Amino acid sequence: MCGIAGIIYRDGSQHPIGNEMTLMLQSMKHRGPDSTGYALYGTPENGNLVMRYKLADANTPRDFDFEEKLRRHRSIVESRLESLGARIDEVDEETPYAFRVSFEFDGDLKLLADFVEDIPDAEVLSLGRSLEIVKDLGDAETVHDQYGLSEFTGTHAIGHVRMATESEVDIAGAHPYWAYPYSDVAVVHNGQLTNYFMWRRRLERAGRRFMSECDSEIIAVYLAEEMTNGATLEEAMDKSLDELDGVFTYIAVTKDELGVAKDELAAKPLVLYETDDLVALASEEIAIRAIVDHEIDTYDPYEREVLVWKR
Repeated sequence: MCGIAGIIYRDGSQHPIGNEMTLMLQSMKHRGPDSTGYALYGTPENGNLVMRYKLADANTPRDFDFEEKLRRHRSIVESRLESLGARIDEVDEETPYAFRVSFEFDGDLKLLADFVEDIPDAEVLSLGRSLEIVKDLGDAETVHDQYGLSEFTGTHAIGHVRMATESEVDIAGAHPYWAYPYSDVAVVHNGQLTNYFMWRRRLERAGRRFMSECDSEIIAVYLAEEMTNGATLEEAMDKSLDELDGVFTYIAVTKDELGVAKDELAAKPLVLYETDDLVALASEEIAIRAIVDHEIDTYDPYEREVLVWKR
C-alpha cells in the first residue's frame, strides 16, 4: 500500500513545489513510512544539465574506510564527466552519499550515465535539464529537511511514499524512477506488474539497464524505450495499457507534461482535482487538501484511462 501524488501548474508559473509535494506526501505517511521520493521540475541556471547520483545508502554499513571510499569514488565520477567533455559548474554534497552536479555537456547522455554507473556503488538517480529526483529513507518531512527542498521552486512534480513489501528498504527500491536513458522523464507507481520478468529481459536485450528489482522501474524504462522510438508521452502510456499486465496506477512526467494511467480494473485508487491553472492528483483526497485551502470537488479517472496535461 504505497501512495503517489502529482501536481502541475498549467500556466508554467514557478511555485514552491518542494514544500507543496512534501505536504501532499506527509499527509499520506500512513501509506508508506519506509522511504519517500520526489521528481521535481525546475529551471537550472544557465540551462545546464543536472545529474543527481548516489554512492551509498543511508543504511550502508559504515566501516573504517567508508568516508575515504566515498571521497575516492566522488573524485572518479567528476573525472569521468570531464573525460567525456563535460564542463562542471557546481557540485553539491546533499548528504555524505548523495550528490548534485550541474554541468554543460553536448554528448550522449546514455554513454555518460553508463560511464558513471561503472564506478562501484554509483547510481544515477536522474539526468536532465529540468528533472531532479530526490529520494531517501524516512518520511517526507525527513527527506525534505535533509535535502533542503524548501528552496526548490518549479512548475510540476510527482512524489511517492513507499511501504516495502517485496524488496529491501533502500534508495534503489524507492520511487520515483528515472526513465533511463531518456532525459527529464520519471515515473511513480502504485500496484504490481505480473509480466515484469518478460519485460525486464526484453528491455535488457535492447540495452536498457535496471538498478533495482522493483517492477515500477519497468514502467519508466518501457516509456523511455517507446519515446526513444518516436512516441509521445501520451502514445507511450496508451500503448502500455495493452502491453503491461497487472493492477496498477502510475503517474509519468516529462519536462512539459504530467500524465496518469490506470489499468483496465482501475483497482488502485487515484483522486484528481483540476482547474484552469492547477492539476493535483493523489492516492487520497487528503493529499490534495493539504495544498488547496478551499473546498474542492474531485473525481476518479476511469478504467483504462490515460490523461495528460501540459504546462
